Amino acid sequence: MARVRLDRLSKRFGAVPVLDDISLDIAAGEFVAFLGPSGCGKSTLLRMIAGLESVDAGQIHIGDRRVDQLPPGGRGVAMVFQHYALYPHMTIFENMAFGLRNAKVAKAEIEARVAEAARILEIERFLPSKPGQLSGGQRQRVAIGRAIVKKPDLFLFDEPLSNLDAALRLRTRLELAQLRRRLDATMILVTHDQVEAMTLADRIVVMSDRRIQQIGTPMEIYARPANRFVATFVGSPPMAFLDVTLNVGADGLARAALADGAGVQTAMPLADLPSSPTWRLGVRPEAAKVVAPGTGLVDAKIAFVERLGDRTLVHLRLADGGALTAEDAGTSRAAMDDIVGLAIDGPVHLFDAEDNAHHPRAPT
Repeated sequence: MARVRLDRLSKRFGAVPVLDDISLDIAAGEFVAFLGPSGCGKSTLLRMIAGLESVDAGQIHIGDRRVDQLPPGGRGVAMVFQHYALYPHMTIFENMAFGLRNAKVAKAEIEARVAEAARILEIERFLPSKPGQLSGGQRQRVAIGRAIVKKPDLFLFDEPLSNLDAALRLRTRLELAQLRRRLDATMILVTHDQVEAMTLADRIVVMSDRRIQQIGTPMEIYARPANRFVATFVGSPPMAFLDVTLNVGADGLARAALADGAGVQTAMPLADLPSSPTWRLGVRPEAAKVVAPGTGLVDAKIAFVERLGDRTLVHLRLADGGALTAEDAGTSRAAMDDIVGLAIDGPVHLFDAEDNAHHPRAPT
């Protein structure tokens, strides 16, 4: 395993900028996820690390070597693609051994490496089979095994689960987490799926508009998003935003007033907040509850109800046009067009006119 350092990377395709001034330090043995919507540059960044795309500006270091001017085979990386790219006419053993044979590795060493990778991935019985005889999840494990046998300094995964159905995706995600523990390797995962990033990564790099928006642990990203984009992209359902005005509340803390004057007490000192012409209150579903009409902060009309078994998500429309999602019990009797009360009893967030987030002071 090796440390990875990206120093002010930029990339253009013709006149179109794709990545702009990307810097990142990944510790040896760390699992990092590049998370963002399609077109944000995350896959291009991964391919630049792998050597499959050139670097227009900046440097890439893997371990103690600068590698951005080296060919892919000289970088000590192994990549697992979204598509398995297995040779259909070869057996699973031959697919896993192919790269080692090209590298002139000794036959005994090839057999030992393939056997060990197959054991780790629990695919020993498939070694004599052809890819067409395997399920999608099994083929993905073969693709991962082909990377393992190279004994790379760095594993790169480019949306490896996106071709799997929901049940297989869940199982393979678990297998990938277990694999990371067995290999004790440095890994980078590209995904647009926040669940994959939240459950697998030590840290998440949230990307949008060619840039890094935030770097942090999964719960740092979720609980203290850097801006409105991160708050919206991470979390399901996404955070809701209500237009508010700020005034001083109890103990000098900011009070966020809705259009009808109803106020939400925040945990942020008003004096700590910058001057901004507009403010939005950010509320995640778990911080909002459905109560009896007339007993909450405001009354609202139910626009839609999602029954998930253990909980019910109630989509509300406020009188001023604002919308948010609240949680109710799994046995909730809420129904569309009902009028209910809305209570806010969890952490809330403030966003200024530049969409920057403001949170309570972090505990020391």
